[in-house]
Amino acid sequence: MRRREFISALGAAAAWPLAVRAQQATLPVVGFLDNTTASATSYRVAAFRQGLSEAGFVEGRNVAIEFRWAEDQFDRLPVLAADLVHRQVTVLVASGATAGTVKAATDMIPTVFVVGADPLETGLVTSLNRPGENITGVSYTTTPVNPKRLELLHELVPKPAIIALLWSPITRDSDVRDTEAAARALGRQILTVKAGTEGEIDSAFAAIVRAGAGALFLGPSASYNSRRRQLIALAARHALPASYFLREQVEAGGLMSYGASDTDAYRRGGAYVARILKGAKPGDLPVELPTRYQLVFNLTTAKALKLDIPAKLVALADKLIE
Repeated sequence: MRRREFISALGAAAAWPLAVRAQQATLPVVGFLDNTTASATSYRVAAFRQGLSEAGFVEGRNVAIEFRWAEDQFDRLPVLAADLVHRQVTVLVASGATAGTVKAATDMIPTVFVVGADPLETGLVTSLNRPGENITGVSYTTTPVNPKRLELLHELVPKPAIIALLWSPITRDSDVRDTEAAARALGRQILTVKAGTEGEIDSAFAAIVRAGAGALFLGPSASYNSRRRQLIALAARHALPASYFLREQVEAGGLMSYGASDTDAYRRGGAYVARILKGAKPGDLPVELPTRYQLVFNLTTAKALKLDIPAKLVALADKLIE
């Protein structure tokens, strides 16, 4: 190779990383804020990426994603949300319990929430069909089926066993009262306990065991999902048949669940972000609610508990995990 050609080739090689960085800098950026940890929500992120890719957006190729994790420290959320707003991301994703914080942080940046709460009751939107402004999203709320889930647990663990109701401290009082009323209508004796942190959950289980409870109903909570392994391990250690609110918790070793799939919700959230990246206005995209609730049993866990699942419930189950 001649000297001139060599110098030209060397110059082109040196410029290539700069060109790549310039290209990456021009990619639309999705800001993803979650109140838990990267490891606790990895399956949700995978589903979110799937929803994006199915619509033609692949991270690193034609879209970038900036993740922020509060690691269950809720006081960090405003700072993390403000950081993403300051970076002027193209679209914000409010994951889990971050939606209210993200909404307060900006009324300009298009925002997609993926939440386990009712968007109307929590004030995220004023209309499901036309949310307006800069926000829309997907809800996998399981609160409406709390009474049905309790009824299923009642059939699985007959009287006279006490049913312990475990709630996050930030659960709305009305949700607790409604579930307690459903338990009384079934003629069940109940024990209501609230716990949030790892230590509080350990103490709550000790109190539940001391009270002689024979079953556990886990109230829907983003923090409970991030601590699902601790909860499942404690239920197994104390031989407590437990009802969970997400299928994914039963796949991780829980006994039973009746609810929507948060994996599917995050995939649909990715699809909504893709539509916005293609030019759709969030206010014109209707909020999506669960269209299907699934009853799931983990047969391996039932066997470990020496629990026979009634044939009626087996017949009703959407999925049996062996």
